[in-house]
Amino acid sequence: MLLSSAYLPPVWYFTKLFLCDGKEVQIEQWDHYMKQTYRNRCVIGGADGLLTLTVPTEKADSPKSYMRDVRISEHGKWRHQHWNALEAAYGQTPFFLYYEDDFRPFYERRFEFLFDFNLQLTTLCCRLIDIRPVLCPTEEYSASNHPAPAFRPQSSPSDFRELIHPRHDPACDPTFRPAPYYQVFAGRFGFRPNLSIVDLLFNMGPESLLILQQSIFAPKA
Repeated sequence: MLLSSAYLPPVWYFTKLFLCDGKEVQIEQWDHYMKQTYRNRCVIGGADGLLTLTVPTEKADSPKSYMRDVRISEHGKWRHQHWNALEAAYGQTPFFLYYEDDFRPFYERRFEFLFDFNLQLTTLCCRLIDIRPVLCPTEEYSASNHPAPAFRPQSSPSDFRELIHPRHDPACDPTFRPAPYYQVFAGRFGFRPNLSIVDLLFNMGPESLLILQQSIFAPKA
């Protein structure tokens, strides 16, 4: 399995990690960094609607920087803002207090590189869900399995670097069918699918594992 680096990525991303429980998953670090992707943003569901949280990055020395070299900026006290947003959105969910001490340190200490920050957060979420994919940074960039931004039979079935993207409808992946689960604001907005993995964790806790399993669809041949 080959995935891009991502900041608190959506449920769609974690269904791929679920499928690789106990197996190696390569996290791409040699691709060129692109803004407006899950590399530095996530989407959460709050009382006033959907909210995008974006990790600011320092201006690169060259137009094309490798993901592994992208540094996090401290501009605008983003860590404080993100934690306040998470607390406001999920403070009343059944499992926020249960997981609060696991996530808070990520917003209290400074990480230099975005890739390291993302990888450690993803590792934490896997542990809390109780899946154990072996997350390995890529040693080099390979374009041979790079799929078009849509699910096609001729594309590598294990390369999701460009498929899982904020601009792509998850329906383009026939193996993903987001299973509904309890959300604290569902009475106001209805079920909002494919939000950041923290939405699932804070609302469902240990049952997150079951929701991921139910969200994986095997099309008939």
